[in-house]
Amino acid sequence: MKLQLTRPLVFFDLETTGINIATDRIVEISYHKLYPNGTAEGKTLRIRPTIWANGVETQMHIPAEATAVHGISDEDVKDCPTFKQVAATLAEVFADSDLAGYNSTHFDVPLLAEEFLRAGQAIDLKSKSFLDAFTIFQRHEPRNLTAAYKFYCNKNLEDAHTAAADTMAAYEVLMAQMEKYDDLPVTVKELSDYLTGDHRTADFAGRVLYDNEGKEIFNFGKYKGQRVADVFRRDKGYYSWLLDSSFPEYTKSVFKRVYLTLYQ
Repeated sequence: MKLQLTRPLVFFDLETTGINIATDRIVEISYHKLYPNGTAEGKTLRIRPTIWANGVETQMHIPAEATAVHGISDEDVKDCPTFKQVAATLAEVFADSDLAGYNSTHFDVPLLAEEFLRAGQAIDLKSKSFLDAFTIFQRHEPRNLTAAYKFYCNKNLEDAHTAAADTMAAYEVLMAQMEKYDDLPVTVKELSDYLTGDHRTADFAGRVLYDNEGKEIFNFGKYKGQRVADVFRRDKGYYSWLLDSSFPEYTKSVFKRVYLTLYQ
């Protein structure tokens, strides 16, 4: 069976300075945008990662262990645009689309959301449907992307851990999965709900979930399983501690939203 699109679907992949959603940055982004009429477009962008230090925006060092994975060094990106400089262009690509990738739900999407927030670029990623070929793969054939590509597409994945190769591999794997498994929903929204299951997150990092009544609950720490609003009513100091801690900015925005509904 084939995936039915009612609006564009963007497959994308990130290469980064590391795996910390709150502190690491994008060094390369590649996307493949598929339209309901079957046409597609794509692009790969190198990004110069930056941090603010003593009031000055400076290039962030790409650790050697990260370079060993994706092959991108400080020298490779020194003349590239920052994420803020391309944020508006990327927002146009993503704004009208649902999102897809490989293991993107737990890393690529949350990190992309952080970068958009840091750039001050308004985009509502939470309203989108998310398709993760890795989740389907885990449920049917638990392995990595290289094995998935070989299993579903009968091809060897060349240039693994480059954004462009991984993006196209994720696209081909998910399309092959749709052909192989008759039990998968065929619309993006229904497939996204199927993959998400009962684990509806209020943020992207999975630190805050929704309960059965649609209320935010903590998914970590001493108040795990308790409603965020209830905790903030009786422990305002915990709210302050959360904002001063190293949680992703999007997660903090959820805390702020709940807090403002109580004390605005």
